[in-house]
Order: sequence, then structure tokens, then C-alpha cells
Amino acid sequence: MTLHVYPVNQQGAGEFNGGEIVEQKPVGFPGEGSAVKRVGPLFYWAWAKANVTSNIPPHPHKSFEIISYVVKGEIEHGDSLGTTQRVADGGIQVMQTGSGVFHTETMFVDSEMFQIWFEPNAREALKLKPTYNQYSHDEFPLSETDGVRIKTVIGQGSPVSLVTRPKMYEVELRAGKPYSYALPKGQALAVVSLSGGGTVSTESESAEFASREFIVATAEQDNHVTIQASQENLRFVLIEVPSEVDYPLYRK
Repeated sequence: MTLHVYPVNQQGAGEFNGGEIVEQKPVGFPGEGSAVKRVGPLFYWAWAKANVTSNIPPHPHKSFEIISYVVKGEIEHGDSLGTTQRVADGGIQVMQTGSGVFHTETMFVDSEMFQIWFEPNAREALKLKPTYNQYSHDEFPLSETDGVRIKTVIGQGSPVSLVTRPKMYEVELRAGKPYSYALPKGQALAVVSLSGGGTVSTESESAEFASREFIVATAEQDNHVTIQASQENLRFVLIEVPSEVDYPLYRK
């Protein structure tokens, strides 16, 4: 098992419209300062925050499966398929961009979202028509036991289905509570702390992390990753993907 914690200064950065929207990028594009260039088919992960209501103008996408997960507030999506939709806190927009689509986003004042790209087999994906779907917070499975609250964003019981077959969860831990995640051989785990810090450990090593830091763990054998909150509540999002795939990936 390999385990790394990346502070904010090892993550990428970006902005739109003179800083009206700013981005922290755990997984970014070349030249943006991200120490992590990809995690298997997890190609891109940006955490965008709007200081004022601002629009990202129309731009194209092909092949990638792109999700926009609303961390806070509300965002609006428009695309060349004729879609105009708003999604509120805890909801998700899903674009399977296939042969190509243009889209635009509006982020409203004090809103935050994750935009995450997963890379399918481009040769196959480009043969498909693009699609758009969205889901509200109350459509996702929730469980809560002894101070651990888990929302399944992508996985068993979720309405979201992607060709790349990632798993994605939002987890909230009360102060001092642990959460253990079984990570099979050949899989990787990517975690972003939304708020709070703690300790992340495997069977062979451990490390401390703080709010907004990025954790990547890769399993060479079946293992467990345990995340424990410090003396404050902890909220984080984790994504599981294969560390390698059986098709060519885009070279960044």
C-alpha cells in the first residue's frame, strides 16, 4: 500500500473571470501546479468556489464522463443538447460527453462545487451520443451509525451509473470517530477533506492531514484505509477507481 498526503500548495490552482470563480485542483491539467496528474481513470478534480455570481462561457467536451457535485449553494448548467437546469446543495450533474457537446455553467454567489472527470476508453466513447442527467440530494442513499454518516454518490443504490465504474462517497465523522474503508488489490482511493482534519492510516503507515488536503492511497494487496477525525468534526469526499485500466489513457 502506498499513501500520500498533498497539502494545498501541492495542488493546482485556477480561476475564471478575474477571480470571480477560483479553483483548487487536487488533480489538475499540466502547468497548473498539481503534484498528482491523474489517479487511474480519475483524470481531473477541481474544487470551484464563487465569490460572486459568475458564468463560465460555453466550451466543448468529448469522450469524458464529467460530474459536477454541488458542495454548497446552487449551480446552473446549460448545453448544446438544449438543457438548462439548476442543481442545489448535495445534487449532481452528470455529462457523458461522447462524440462531443458544448456546455456552460453559472455559479451563484457563495456556491462551491467539485467538477470531476473520469476517462473511459476514448475510442469507444466517441461513438456514443452525449447525454446529460441530474440528481438531487434526496435521491442518494444515506446511512448513519454511531457518529458516522455516509452518502453514496456513486455506488450501490445510487442512481448514477458511469462506464468507468468509480465509487464515490461523502462521509461525515463526529470528533474522534474512525471510518474504515476496504480497498481491494489494484484499486486506488482519492480523498479530499472538505472541513476538518485527522489521521489516515493503512496496515503499514499513517499520516496526519488537515482541511482541504488531498490523500491518495493505492493498494498492491487487499487492505484497509482508516480515516479518523481529530478533536473536531470531519467531512470528506472519497473516490475509488482502478489504479490501472486495460485501455489507453490520454497522455497529459
